[in-house]
Amino acid sequence: MTHRTDIAPPSIGHFPSEHFLNRELGILAFNRRVLSQAKNPHTPLLERLRFLCIVSSNLDEFFEIRVAGLKEQIKLNSVTVTTDGLTASAAFNLVSNEAHGLVEAQYNLLNNEILPQLADEGIHFLRRSTWTDEQREWIRNYFLCDVMPLLTPIGLDPSHPFPRVLNKSLNFAIELEGKDAFGRSSGAAIVQAPRVLPRVIRLPRALCEQADSFVFLSSVLHAFVGELFSGMHVLGSYQFRVTRNSDLFVDDEEVKNLRTKIQGELPQRHFGDGVRLEVTDNCSESMANFLLTQFNLSESDLYRVTGPVNLVRLMQVPDGVERDDLKFPPFRPGFPKTLAKRHNIFEDIRANDILLHHPYQSFSPVISLLDQAAIDPQVVAIKMTVYRTGTDSVLMQSLLRAAQNGKEVTVVVELMARFDEEANIGWATKLEEVGAHVVYGVVGYKTHAKMLMIVRREEAKTGSLLRRYVHLGTGNYHPKTARLYSDFGLMTCNEDIGVDVNEVFKQLTGLGRAQSLKHLWQAPFSLQRNILTAIRGEIHAVRSGKRGRIIAKMNSLLEPETINTLYEASQAGVSIDLMVRGVCALRPGIKGLSENIRVRSIIGRLLEHHRIFYFLADGEENVYLSSADWMERNFFRRIELAFPVLDKKLKRRVINEGLKIYLLDNVQSWDMDANGQYHQRRASRSKPRCAQTELIELLKP
Repeated sequence: MTHRTDIAPPSIGHFPSEHFLNRELGILAFNRRVLSQAKNPHTPLLERLRFLCIVSSNLDEFFEIRVAGLKEQIKLNSVTVTTDGLTASAAFNLVSNEAHGLVEAQYNLLNNEILPQLADEGIHFLRRSTWTDEQREWIRNYFLCDVMPLLTPIGLDPSHPFPRVLNKSLNFAIELEGKDAFGRSSGAAIVQAPRVLPRVIRLPRALCEQADSFVFLSSVLHAFVGELFSGMHVLGSYQFRVTRNSDLFVDDEEVKNLRTKIQGELPQRHFGDGVRLEVTDNCSESMANFLLTQFNLSESDLYRVTGPVNLVRLMQVPDGVERDDLKFPPFRPGFPKTLAKRHNIFEDIRANDILLHHPYQSFSPVISLLDQAAIDPQVVAIKMTVYRTGTDSVLMQSLLRAAQNGKEVTVVVELMARFDEEANIGWATKLEEVGAHVVYGVVGYKTHAKMLMIVRREEAKTGSLLRRYVHLGTGNYHPKTARLYSDFGLMTCNEDIGVDVNEVFKQLTGLGRAQSLKHLWQAPFSLQRNILTAIRGEIHAVRSGKRGRIIAKMNSLLEPETINTLYEASQAGVSIDLMVRGVCALRPGIKGLSENIRVRSIIGRLLEHHRIFYFLADGEENVYLSSADWMERNFFRRIELAFPVLDKKLKRRVINEGLKIYLLDNVQSWDMDANGQYHQRRASRSKPRCAQTELIELLKP
């Protein structure tokens, strides 16, 4: 199985911009790999449906942000957006063609494989033509009692212009014949489906041969929409959904109050410019053209689909069907043995640094750390960064409790965390209400580093001292995603690391020049420079007759200078393995350029999210964990950290659990060739090796 990104291998110093073609086609190629999990017959059936929904969710954001950005360039009459000389329009056409192909593949898979196989397993999505009289009567009553009271049909005439349609909402365009009570006959109406209504409705068991029988809300509306237009004849009823530009724009030079500015922008996110129109395949040509005109879109923005226009809402089906045989086996996260001996987590950290490998190991120690800090009388201060944490975060509740208990609580809240802005503003408000210090980082730089520092007054031989306890991570402080994303977290009271973390907090909350850090690499100041220095160190080692070795794992690799330096390392003879889950602009295996570089992408049950950088360093084996990918935005427009794993045992764990085990994966691994084409690695004579499955077993309780 193969697919490609359709990007020619670059020469040194010649890269498409990370903001345009390379990244956009790379994102679509990544989603092709995710879709392969939905195609894989070895993936449990309900999980195949879940992967299909994940692709749809990814595509929604892709259009809201990436395609919207391309369209903005077209509006600005941008002549060239890539170093290949492509205009914005040409780049958009390439992206559009690939996106149309991906959507078509999704619905073919849904209709020809997944739905029929679900039916074979007794999970049915009933078409209107198959409803029994009893089912039809129940569905009609459901419509009249639970759906119709929430609907507001809008006839289109001079006094009822086309309504404002919410981003990604389900709507119906109705073609009508006849006159209403006032003698009007516009011939068209719009019905908006409120978001509170479920898109998939389970039928009562007594009405069905199978326990798991569903109807789509769209089918219900299609069947009974005539009830909304008494005395008129419905000629056609067509689902549609518009995707809008959802990127917030904040002018760094003009903004005076970041929170107020973002609060003002958020409501407009639902009504940005249209970028995509989805309609069902039965939609008439005249209605499709009418809708395109309303949203100022062209034919290339139209996506005709065979089925529900929003596959994301099918995500409720795997969660709602109790068929463990059609899902991944559940697993219980393990717990570090070093934490099992004591009830006081501060004593555990003083005894040894603690490494947590999520989701294979529980996130609860992080929750316990903050929870204990909130009530511990010896804790005097807590500082934390918040990027994504969720609307019901227990960690934020602990911070609120700590502030109420008189601790000095300082929280750096990133207000520009895309699609989490509203939740973060809510937490910022609550924290301020209980007396916490809330700051919003540095305007123009997203605070993406994951840091927690707890200052505790403790007794020592020479009297009392203030000791810093630190948690640093590769992923967000989000208990839910910690069950789905692979990430590392380090707990330590190493004095030098504590000093470094304190210095970074000083930068974020105060003013002053950046100071040199002893252990941490920090963007935008030293992270990229130190990575380049480490790569060049491996080049120097090889040229001195020693071994050179680099292994790096990340989500994306796009930054040109880093890629060029990796090419130089390959030419020098450094052996390089890169595990890049998503977009990668580097091309491996090109003779004379990158024949010593291998690139693979791991796509599996869990989202590969940790960033790990390994350099042989003349046998020292320097290992860094990081919040940052190797991209321009991470290096130069974000506050990011890379932190070393100093404890030798923990370092060996990171190498084994985070790198080596993935290099052996031949089940969920995709290898990139010199043309940017991905080939799924398959176990042939060798034993099947699945890194995620092995880690679940290795780290189980």
